[in-house]
Amino acid sequence: MRVRLGAVYLVLLLLVLAALEVPLALSIAGRDTQRLVADRLADATRFATLAEPALRASDTVELEAELTRYDDVYGVGAIVVDQDAQEVVRSRGDIRLTDEDVLRQAHRALEGREASDDGTIYPWRTAPLVVAVPVGRGGEVIGAVVTVSPTRRNANGVGTAWSILAGGGLVVLFAGIVAAWSLARWTLRPVAELDAAAHELGAGDYAARVPAADGPPELRRLGTAFNEMAATVADSLERQRAFVSHASHQLRNPLTALRLRVEDLGADLTEPDAVEGHRLALEEAERLGEVLDSLLALARAERGRFDLVDVDAGETAWARVLAWQPVAAKKDITLRYVRPPRALRARAVRNAVDQALDALIDNAVKFSGPGTTVTVRPSADGNGIALHVLDTGPGLTEEQRDLATERFWRAADAQNVDGSGLGLPIVAVLVDASGGRFDLLPNEPTGLHARVWFPAAP
Repeated sequence: MRVRLGAVYLVLLLLVLAALEVPLALSIAGRDTQRLVADRLADATRFATLAEPALRASDTVELEAELTRYDDVYGVGAIVVDQDAQEVVRSRGDIRLTDEDVLRQAHRALEGREASDDGTIYPWRTAPLVVAVPVGRGGEVIGAVVTVSPTRRNANGVGTAWSILAGGGLVVLFAGIVAAWSLARWTLRPVAELDAAAHELGAGDYAARVPAADGPPELRRLGTAFNEMAATVADSLERQRAFVSHASHQLRNPLTALRLRVEDLGADLTEPDAVEGHRLALEEAERLGEVLDSLLALARAERGRFDLVDVDAGETAWARVLAWQPVAAKKDITLRYVRPPRALRARAVRNAVDQALDALIDNAVKFSGPGTTVTVRPSADGNGIALHVLDTGPGLTEEQRDLATERFWRAADAQNVDGSGLGLPIVAVLVDASGGRFDLLPNEPTGLHARVWFPAAP
């Protein structure tokens, strides 16, 4: 953006400089040309005054001497012709009537008018300037004086003037570039800061703010509005998390008391329907307790930033597999662990690796079904550590995998399975806070492949 804005300023400056300097350069060339033509016409007119009596008396010795002296001093050749355009006298041998420009200007002068080259002297001109005036008086033309002036010195003078003009333009252009770049930086710095703060806010850093005292007034007002919005969002999220945390804490005590009372009521029940109802009530109480525990874990996981620690991902995975072996065996599920060839140290939020593995193994054991296999396999993956949890159960469709990390989402065929629908969302939050990635992929030939990736420890 800064480059584009600077380029626009530069183009506008170039157009302004061109609009100013091109006419001025042409004016300088035209002025010097007119000055030279006026000087040569004045000299030629003086020679015409001397040539009139010489032509009438056919005595050109003094005239030839004058032309020669003029040529020696100024380097300007001259030739005098009679009314028939025949050469009478000249100042040097290389000026001839056979030259096209000399002959054309001589004929124009014999028609009774002053004649000069119509071209402007530009720096690249090499052709001489030819000027002619008639000789005579009272309307009678008896001859013409033609001067041939070299233009190299004048062309060099025009070139020097143009160089000075171009140098001044370059100085102005450089100053304009510096000013344009500074103006672009001053204008766009608040935009860049706002962009960075917006990305930080989107990444979960709700303390991100932008300086609101720099840049144009409109951007300062925008920065102030952004800071107010960020503060409102942060306050709203903090209130929401505090409410979830407090509500979960407040509900646990009465829920525990309620569960104990329900358990006590079961001692006096003898009828089968009452016993079954009592059992279902206890299961619902336990399920509500699991939901509260998950809400507390999610609230803690989403609360601000975390300190990152180094974790031996392989050993942590092995410990979680050992912990879940009894549960898997009870459900007739084979829980396997593939040990990596070397130690794998990941950098993650404290307890993020074991909590993520607990949630993933719990889901795999819970939904795979009897006779299936769940495999936990840590591995090095690029510049990080990947933990793979693969099962051979029914798996999820692509649409279900996209929805699986939404809070309280449950698949249609898993509504009767115990769970809160918060396990995978907690994994997603912990992995994201650790700077990692969480992917749900299909397992071949059947089942689900859950993969979490954490950055490797330095």
